[in-house]
Amino acid sequence: MAKLNITVCMGSSCFARGNAQNLELIENFIKENGLEAEIDLSGARCSGQCASGPNIIVNGVEYNSVDENKVREILQTVKNS
Repeated sequence: MAKLNITVCMGSSCFARGNAQNLELIENFIKENGLEAEIDLSGARCSGQCASGPNIIVNGVEYNSVDENKVREILQTVKNS
């Protein structure tokens, strides 16, 4: 599995609208599945995409309006690849 880069927008709008919970969900998923070596998780400043947030970028692909279900869907895809 190639190293995966997940970037969570930590801008105030995205953070308040769900990325605080999304970040916690991603951190727990990484720990529970022992994926610390396979996934680089980082935060980013606001990229100006607030209207479509909360935003998460996975290997350069931006996901918008990310909620808990979308995070789980993304992570399951990662786990199965």
